[in-house]
Amino acid sequence: MKYYKKVLIAVIGIFFVGLGIAFNAGTLFGNDSIGILYDGMRNALGMPSEKLGLISNVVNVAMIIILFIIGKRYINVGTFIYILPLGFFVSIGTSIYNALINQGSFMQRVIGAVIGCGAIYFGVALYIVVDIGLDPFTGVVMTIAKKLGWNFRRTKICFDILMVVIGYLMGGKLGVITLVAVVTAGPSIQFFSDRMKKIIRIS
Repeated sequence: MKYYKKVLIAVIGIFFVGLGIAFNAGTLFGNDSIGILYDGMRNALGMPSEKLGLISNVVNVAMIIILFIIGKRYINVGTFIYILPLGFFVSIGTSIYNALINQGSFMQRVIGAVIGCGAIYFGVALYIVVDIGLDPFTGVVMTIAKKLGWNFRRTKICFDILMVVIGYLMGGKLGVITLVAVVTAGPSIQFFSDRMKKIIRIS
């Protein structure tokens, strides 16, 4: 597959991630480990939910700076392809959520949460399948794992817990989605990845 096609598929994946982050935040049922960090930062700065996309960009730029200091070997084109459109897509996702979901309806919010989690898992799977590089958070996790001599799974779990704690302390929404994501993210992303590999011919 030509590189520009990989980039296009990766951007589509990032769109789904941004959509999922926005939907999860909108439901007020909590956020995944990274989403809660975005939401916490937004809350700490006293910014409205419509600014979640801007905050996600700021946080990702900060993560790139950290990654440059502790493990710049993991910074590549894919890192920037991931962060450049993410904030914009989160903002679009917020507008879509507000247009489709009635906050007064509990069932509609539940549907929004299902869409949010599913969109993130599918988007991450697409990004993984095209294999054009690491997002900033994964790069930091890989660097920490290498420096500590831990495996990726152990490091990822500890890192996610740290993100949840920091996000929660800043006012990020902790809830059922946070717990569901811990249990379902890995298997769901693996499920989507396996099937996308059969559909998308990378080589």
